[in-house]
Amino acid sequence: MTEMKRRSVLKVALGGAGLAALPALTTGVGATLAAAAPNRGPDVVGVGDTSITLEFDDKLHTRVALKGVDVTRFDASEALLLGGTTVADFRYRGHQTRRSRHPRHGAGVTVTVRGDSRAGVRKTVELTSYQRLTGMIVMRVTYTNISGAELTVTGWRSGAHELLEKPGGFYTFSGTTYEDRRDWVQPVPDGFDQKNSLGMDSSDYGGGTPMATVWRSGAGISVGHVEPVARILRLPVRKTRDGASIAVEGDTPVTLKPGQELATDTTFLTAHPGDHFVPLQRYRDYMSDIGQRAPRSPKSAFDPIWCAWGYERDFTVEQVIATLPKVREVGLKWAVLDDGWQTNEGDWDLNPAKFPRGEADMRAFTRRIRDAGLRPRLWWAPLAADPESNLFKERPDMLLLDRDGKMQKVTWWNAWTLCPAYQPTVDYFVAQVKRFIRDWGYEGLKIDGQHLNGVTPCYNPAHRHARPEESTEGLAQFWKAVYEAAHRANRDAVVELCPCGTAFAFHNLPYIDQYPGSDPTSSYQVRTKGKTMKALMGEGASYAGDHVELSDGGDDFASSYGVGAVLSTKFTYPTGPDEENVLTPEKDALWRKWVSLYQRHMLPAGEYRGDLYDIGFDKPEAHVVTRRGTLHYAFYADQWDGTVELRGLGRGRYRLTDPFNGVSLGTVDARHNTVRLTFEKFQLVVAEPVG
Repeated sequence: MTEMKRRSVLKVALGGAGLAALPALTTGVGATLAAAAPNRGPDVVGVGDTSITLEFDDKLHTRVALKGVDVTRFDASEALLLGGTTVADFRYRGHQTRRSRHPRHGAGVTVTVRGDSRAGVRKTVELTSYQRLTGMIVMRVTYTNISGAELTVTGWRSGAHELLEKPGGFYTFSGTTYEDRRDWVQPVPDGFDQKNSLGMDSSDYGGGTPMATVWRSGAGISVGHVEPVARILRLPVRKTRDGASIAVEGDTPVTLKPGQELATDTTFLTAHPGDHFVPLQRYRDYMSDIGQRAPRSPKSAFDPIWCAWGYERDFTVEQVIATLPKVREVGLKWAVLDDGWQTNEGDWDLNPAKFPRGEADMRAFTRRIRDAGLRPRLWWAPLAADPESNLFKERPDMLLLDRDGKMQKVTWWNAWTLCPAYQPTVDYFVAQVKRFIRDWGYEGLKIDGQHLNGVTPCYNPAHRHARPEESTEGLAQFWKAVYEAAHRANRDAVVELCPCGTAFAFHNLPYIDQYPGSDPTSSYQVRTKGKTMKALMGEGASYAGDHVELSDGGDDFASSYGVGAVLSTKFTYPTGPDEENVLTPEKDALWRKWVSLYQRHMLPAGEYRGDLYDIGFDKPEAHVVTRRGTLHYAFYADQWDGTVELRGLGRGRYRLTDPFNGVSLGTVDARHNTVRLTFEKFQLVVAEPVG
């Protein structure tokens, strides 16, 4: 049956809100059946709401609509892979609709659709939408072998759709990791093809947030998985002739005997009018229900940061201590001792050239930091062992080994990865956390390294894993043990994780207090990573912009400030190994100005309104943070001379000011919400209610 012929279509429109919005026929299970919109044709029948609509045709292909507007054609969205054969067409065999109630997600509607293929495969698609998670369809697909012969399965595909082309092009977000540290948010030009694997891109780059998005102006689709542990799947995005495609793909090599079933991972699909922010919020809400939620960060996690990394590994204790008064004068609150204090990655003994009296010198060092009115934080890179370390030589049982028995290299430090799901490994590093905080007096940890985001399946026979994937899935539990140990030693400790350039693995984040910009390569990355992390973690979580010296020009505090990120710097004073990091008198004045503005408004404590502007299609780029009724806007462009719209205003009038330059910009209200701006790089606007 071709697209041009009339189809028999089952319209399954899921979502908690607005179920009564369409004319309804009531069934025994309480589902709401509604006649389709007039342009659907007489054969369409189904259930509906005012959010996402998913329609099945008689081959169990599906079409997605957003608020009644088609965003895809009928696509072979769920398929089973049998070697080089894709089983994608299934003759419709019936469906059931029932009310459901999840102990955590609450009330919902579940629709089960069945169909059989000519290859002897029965497909059962179970779709659920929850009232509090409007617009998000959660899907689990089961394939049953009814062929009478064995079937060799190589993989499966779910949520595969092609977003239809419209003028203006596409943007995409990927929460997966690439060794080249590419942008998380980027345009989709002709020829774009990104596999977005949640596995390892190399020996020490992998993992990520299991969601990908592709969108055009006014419509987008996001897919991913909602399993409680990390899974090795792909979320490919490709530019096609007529649009842009997206899917969830899994490799599941298995032989299905007659009558046997294969159930896919639980995936989700959501349609939305803007960028990736709202779907990430929906994903966060779902995962929060099942216990995967960010902790509320300690108040000190919002204090601005100075890091001694400007002095690099060859720092001297005297250099760091001599810089502390200037750190305090600038207005910063944290002092971070970075890489170079240790003998190697693995043993984590104190470098005798810097701390000749050992732990006594380290305790004296942290006292000097506190005496300067600052909080001490320590750099650390666990789960790695250098070849010359005693740990590597004496405990080879801790190593993570791949399928071929090879060790996994941590490229930056020329070290080897240890298995996070092996209890002796966990115990070893937990003991170090206690020493750093309880014995040495540190109040926080800066945990660093791209290998800390994800690991390959482990085949070390000493670990006796039930499945090699236990290492991949168990990494989050390693971070849980570290987090709990740090907070037992000091309940207000700040645990920061910087997985060097990678996209944060969501399942690790519930055990982290602060999420930095992860070595941004540009100011754009600071802002887009900030928007992403604000969606994932919500209010009360701390995102830091990372060292401002990594931003464009080395002084772009505006990018951190505007997205509500914690300010961070690694300046040296009065000299240092890199002249670009020296705090000159001109920089001193600028640094103080930004830190003062930051402390006056404390935007990280506000609500980031990422739903108001589209990061891809709204120009100039715009971000908004609301706090105590006041809206703080930040606009970015190389150059801008024109009108901007101030979205999100409530009732009444608002007084506009430029807080950086201290000038008035007039007044606006929700009906007259535009202002003309002329700026280079950035423009801040504060909209404060009048009266």
